[in-house]
Amino acid sequence: MANETRLPVTRKASEPAFLPEAWRPLEALRNEVDRLFDDFFGGDFWRRSSPPHASLGRSVAKKVAASPAVDLSESDKAYEITAELPGLDEKDIEVQVINGGLTIKGEKKEHKEEKHKDYYLSERSYGSFTRYFGLPECVEASKIEASVKNGVLRVTLPKNAEAQKPPKKIDVKAT
Repeated sequence: MANETRLPVTRKASEPAFLPEAWRPLEALRNEVDRLFDDFFGGDFWRRSSPPHASLGRSVAKKVAASPAVDLSESDKAYEITAELPGLDEKDIEVQVINGGLTIKGEKKEHKEEKHKDYYLSERSYGSFTRYFGLPECVEASKIEASVKNGVLRVTLPKNAEAQKPPKKIDVKAT
C-alpha cells in the first residue's frame, strides 16, 4: 500500500452523478429479458405497465395465456389432440379444417364488477390464441370431431381405412 496513488474524483455539474444502467444491473437485466420476450411473443405481452398495487381502485385490463398446453396421441384408429383451455366454454372455441391443417382458436373476454358501499371494483381479462396443426394425409377430415368438458378440448382425427391396416413386415435378406 506504500505505492498507492490517490486521485481526486471530480465531475462537471452537467454530468449525472451516476450512470443509470451501470449502477442498476438487475434493472438492466430485466429490461433485456422483457425485450427478449417482446421479440418472441410480440408486443408487450409480459411487460407490467404498473406495479400491482397501482391498480387498486381503478379498472384493470390483462391478457390471458397466449398458447394453451397441448398433448398429441395416436391409436390404431385415430389421432387425438387434447388442449387445456381452463375457463373457456364451447362458445369461446373454434375448430376448423383449413389449408391442409387443423386450426384451434379461442377467445376469452371476462368482465367482473363489484359495487359496495366502501369500494368499486372493475376487472377485465381478455386474450385469444390460435394453434395450427398440419394434418397427415391418412386423416379423414370429414369425420373429425371435437368436444370440450371441464376446460379440456379433445379433437379426434380418425384415420382412413388404409392407415388402419396393420403394418406389413418385410424380411431383410443378406446378399
